[in-house]
Order: sequence, then structure tokens, then C-alpha cells
Amino acid sequence: MTITPTIRVQHEDFDLQAEVDRLSKGKAGIGAVVTFSGLCRDEGGTLAALELEHYPGMAEAEMRRIGDLAIGRFGLLGLTAIHRYGKIAAGENIVLVVAAAPHRQAAFDGANFVMDFLKTAAPFWKKEHAGDGTTGEWVSAKDADDAARDKWK
Repeated sequence: MTITPTIRVQHEDFDLQAEVDRLSKGKAGIGAVVTFSGLCRDEGGTLAALELEHYPGMAEAEMRRIGDLAIGRFGLLGLTAIHRYGKIAAGENIVLVVAAAPHRQAAFDGANFVMDFLKTAAPFWKKEHAGDGTTGEWVSAKDADDAARDKWK
């Protein structure tokens, strides 16, 4: 049986429980479901929002490639990855990864793998909007994100 990841790039928010149910309810063999939901931080009250842009078509294709790799590498029985775009206020959801597997370690590893590669390989860009109303710069990639990704090689 071929497992195909569910990949979505969308402006609207997502419902974590609905996504878990959609992925796992009534599916044979699933013994573990791991979720990761990334939120927009307020950076100690200095950040009001992040503006996320993406390259349509390419973002989904890269997310699907990453999802396919995770499914094959960790034997996942299901995978959902959702990434939002647009202006996202502090405290709101940005990204969701749901990984289902027969056992917990594969589900944890699959979710971590997907997030480490989404942060470094998927074509998304973030601009900060400060609490005082000013617009900041585009956020640069972090060396720590590259190091997290590289541990999977």
C-alpha cells in the first residue's frame, strides 16, 4: 500500500484535532500519532505578527518531496503537513505536522524530520511586524536550523 502525504499551503487557520482525526480514525496499524504545531511567537511583546510568503506550486512540491522521504524512511502510515501564509498574528498557528506510525519513535522521528526540512528547504519567507507598528526585515535562515537538518544525513 502506498502512503501519500496530505500537503496544504493555505491562508486560513487549521483545526489540529480535525487533522489528527482525518489522518488516523479507522486506519489499521496506527499505534502512535505525533503532532507538532508551530505558533507565531511574540518575542517578549516586541513582535505583533509575521508575514509569510511562499512560492506557489514549488512550496507544495517541496513539502510533498519531504513528506515522501519521511514516509519511506520512518515507515509512516500517514502524514499531514500544513503551512500557512499571509499575515499571522502572535499566538496564531503557522505550521502543523501530524505523523502516524505503528510505534511512537517512528512517529516522533517522522515529525521531527519533516519540520527540520520544512524550516530549511521549503520556499517560505518571513517578515517581522513589530508591536509598535513598524515593519522589520525579512528573517534570515539560522545556522541552528541547518544543523538540525544535517543530523538526518
